Amino acid sequence: MIRNATPADVPVIHTMVRELAEYEKALHEAQATEEQLHEALFGERPAAYAFIAETEEGEPAGFALWFLNFSTWRGVHGIYLEDLYVRPELRGGGYGKALLTELARTCVARGYQRLEWSVLNWNEPSIRFYEALGARPQDEWTVYRLTDAALAELGS
Repeated sequence: MIRNATPADVPVIHTMVRELAEYEKALHEAQATEEQLHEALFGERPAAYAFIAETEEGEPAGFALWFLNFSTWRGVHGIYLEDLYVRPELRGGGYGKALLTELARTCVARGYQRLEWSVLNWNEPSIRFYEALGARPQDEWTVYRLTDAALAELGS
């Protein structure tokens, strides 16, 4: 079952974010607190949204955390999938596909024309999964990022 996250889900989302960071070999970079996630998802001006995948027993199997982006070329919003995670012992059970299906349904229902995300180049199982669903890499673009000292220097 896929459902919208509620404030009560923040602790488990936080735990799964850290599990994902560990899987991606970057646990040291996962600095978000439960309070920050609560504010981002359920504060006065939510910046992000989340779906929870549950087992038949009602246990959290995974999550998708996403936010709106905008295409100036298409003139409409899209969804950027920040994190998709299914607990390792439950992978292959259809939870990832169900989460992506719910995101696609959201796009279709709201008239959004893009569902986008990033995947680490070494994550072959995920790449094969995404391509089996019809997703295609956007190889002509390179992601750039400013953080930490470089961001502070440019912004001051």
